[in-house]
Amino acid sequence: MLEETLLQHFGHTAFRPGQRQVMEALLAGRSALAVFPTGGGKSLCYQLPALLLDGTTLVISPLIALMKDQVQALQARDIAAARLDSTLSLAESQQVLADLQSGKLKLLYIAPERLINESFLQRLEKTKIAMLAVDEAHCISEWGHNFRPEYLRLAQVAGRLDLKPVLALTATATPDVAADICKAFNIQVADHVQTSFFRQNLALKVSPVSERERLPLLAAKLKNSAMFPAVVYVTLQQTAESVTTFLRKAGIKAGAYHAGLPDQFRTEVQDDFMQGNLDVIVATIAFGMGIDKADVRSVYHYNLPKTLENYQQETGRAGRDGQPAHCEMLACLDDLNVLHNFVYGDTPTPLALKQLVDHLLRQGTEFDISRYDLAHTLDIRPLVLETVLTYLELNEVVQPLGAFYTGYQLQFVQPESRILSGHTPDRQRFLKSLFECGTRGRKWLTLELSVIEASTGEPPERILKALNWLAESGDVLLKPSGLRHRYKLLQPHSHDAAEICQRMQQLFAEREQADSQRLNEVVDLARSPGCLPRHLLNYFGEDLGRNCGMCSSCLEKRTKPREIPLSPEREITTNDVQQIRAVMDEGHAALRAPRQLARFLCGLSSPATSRARLSRHDIFGLLEGVPFQKVLLQAESMLGKGG
Repeated sequence: MLEETLLQHFGHTAFRPGQRQVMEALLAGRSALAVFPTGGGKSLCYQLPALLLDGTTLVISPLIALMKDQVQALQARDIAAARLDSTLSLAESQQVLADLQSGKLKLLYIAPERLINESFLQRLEKTKIAMLAVDEAHCISEWGHNFRPEYLRLAQVAGRLDLKPVLALTATATPDVAADICKAFNIQVADHVQTSFFRQNLALKVSPVSERERLPLLAAKLKNSAMFPAVVYVTLQQTAESVTTFLRKAGIKAGAYHAGLPDQFRTEVQDDFMQGNLDVIVATIAFGMGIDKADVRSVYHYNLPKTLENYQQETGRAGRDGQPAHCEMLACLDDLNVLHNFVYGDTPTPLALKQLVDHLLRQGTEFDISRYDLAHTLDIRPLVLETVLTYLELNEVVQPLGAFYTGYQLQFVQPESRILSGHTPDRQRFLKSLFECGTRGRKWLTLELSVIEASTGEPPERILKALNWLAESGDVLLKPSGLRHRYKLLQPHSHDAAEICQRMQQLFAEREQADSQRLNEVVDLARSPGCLPRHLLNYFGEDLGRNCGMCSSCLEKRTKPREIPLSPEREITTNDVQQIRAVMDEGHAALRAPRQLARFLCGLSSPATSRARLSRHDIFGLLEGVPFQKVLLQAESMLGKGG
């Protein structure tokens, strides 16, 4: 049965290692964890069983681009697959939901955030769900390298809706993270399927290099066309730009790719690289997820990777055609300052945590908040704020009830008179009064639901129905605005705000410690005199049992650890202190707490500094080359330790 389905729908005659074992567990009704390396065929593990099981397979995927690619590929094979994401129009979303309800779909791809929507969960309760597949499942582990708060609730939702079997998929799980995943989804030891991470065609190399010599060294290495196509990974967006400029001046066809570029530019650079118009792409970690270019001949880590998991994933994008490929780390310990700054810079100030908890506990039994407004008011990055809210959810302080929009922007596609003329007099009066409630701009009419409701006396359901009908009929373009999230306060009179804040601070302190340890593990690999693949695989719980014979450690027959260059640590000078005092005297509200000031001095933006445009200040990033903890001590000595 499995082989016939494999050939009929996917055109393959044999399974890759581990695939059959995972599928047999799922078809027997047992949940499973598939830990396969990048390119190891994880998707087929749920796509094929989905065709043999009764009902719809729900696939959790964090990337819209990846969802689009997978759904298109499945539809090309005449498999009933769809996705629900923010890029769909209202009419398209409603069609997908109708197909789900009718049982037409075999696979539905959604982002994890959708599972906070109570109405969607209620819809799932009435739907025959054959299986839940969770891609990038390492994100559910609080101590994984790429923790995402919206993933934490997946196990709770699976339990509430009795979704089983569950297939968890990842390319980067240490034994501890795999144990977290198995515990969350009740996966038995025998159904944790892990194939070898060893890629025999990849030659790993570590080249110690000083900061000053690194860029000329990279350019010299990329003069060799045998290294093309090449991916160069960097940490910062500005590094991607400066490295690209240097390589272009050296006559190398290179392009920069990072999250700071407009979507159109990013797409053009990616397409040029995929089509062979660029030989080198210089990218932050924003590049690579879901990108399948089989003939990448080299991957260079210009900066140290953030974690060994990142390193494993990023080197895994080389040589996916099975041909020899080169993976080289240009190791310089100067990178650690920036990487440590990211670790410590995300932690909220104690005052911000206290204000957040106090605010939530005073809201009443049911309430709604704007995460965007709270993030800016409290100076907590949105993703970090979501992490705090998720921790509060897991600690049974609050329960999410879903999200809604408070307003819409409307653009007329047809003249207003023509739109109104097609309706009864009563409906014309209603639509006219609705339009009159809005604020008119050059192109868009801005509508606030509360204003319309108060002015017309109409219930929000009728207002939304009218707006959606106009959009579906093609008379207007509609964009939602003012996203708010609803919550319920659980056991409202039994919470101790001080105890909750202390617990949150402890969790963030533990995360800082765990993330710092991951950086130490990267340095340990760079320094290691032993076989590099063997060292790396051991981290993921796999014993290679022999040396690879082709990495730089093996070829050098190294017996002593590598010396990795480190520039002398920058000291905080008297002139620095004078400049810090000057900016303090300017009285910026966004720099009142020591941690806020330390972030600013280390060149780390935050919601408050961005709103105040302080990233343009002359001394923003003044102490970028100084360890964050040292800068924080300096800030505390000048501001006091409060906040």
